[in-house]
Amino acid sequence: MKNNNDGTAVAMSRPPLAPSRETDIPDYLQRVYWWAYLHPNAVRLFEREWLVNLILWGNFARLRDAALAEFGEHIDQQMLQIACVYGDFTQRITARLQGEGTLDVVDVAPIQIDNLLRKLPPHPAVRLHLQDASALHFPDAHFDSTLLFFLLHEQPAAVRRATLAEALRVTHPGGKIVIVDYHRPPRSHPLHFPMQLILRTLEPFAIDLWQHEVQDYMPPELASTLRIDKQTYFGGLYQKLVIQR
Repeated sequence: MKNNNDGTAVAMSRPPLAPSRETDIPDYLQRVYWWAYLHPNAVRLFEREWLVNLILWGNFARLRDAALAEFGEHIDQQMLQIACVYGDFTQRITARLQGEGTLDVVDVAPIQIDNLLRKLPPHPAVRLHLQDASALHFPDAHFDSTLLFFLLHEQPAAVRRATLAEALRVTHPGGKIVIVDYHRPPRSHPLHFPMQLILRTLEPFAIDLWQHEVQDYMPPELASTLRIDKQTYFGGLYQKLVIQR
């Protein structure tokens, strides 16, 4: 790393770390998810694609590819990824960038930004930002598309509402927001009760997504104007929402 004259940190031979205001790690993240995202040992443990795939019952690649399929094999647009993802998710997006295509990635945890910097090959169209998903620093209608991959279930309801409002704000009219996350399967699903126990124990905010639709957390004044296409996967345990602004 080096410092410019204005003090901005820039990654050498890596995707640039964009200037950002000082961002505090939210209290809920420190209390509930320190073991998964904030401790150095957590990053070393979970940055194994086979483990991420195991956590998702063998569905990581399927869900990753379902999300990326919404943007095609060649991405020639301005895309925002809200929150880092373990595994090769961001690398797959980067490999599809062409022409005027760009990717901005935000995360509130410096350790996650650093981890992604280590994984990504140098690319002039990729920028990383230390920002809170619920209070983004981008102008209105700044991006063509926005992507949230297994983020919402990790947020308390109020933060989830703010994050969705921000995702809608920074995506221009006519743009697309793609969300992949947990979904409540029918009671007949063999993992219905085991997953409920797992989530209540390790990811308590996820239960909200079992009890409500994602659009219930969107700004009421916008919800009725959006076109939302929903698909479920693995017997209804996961969902993908494609929201057209």
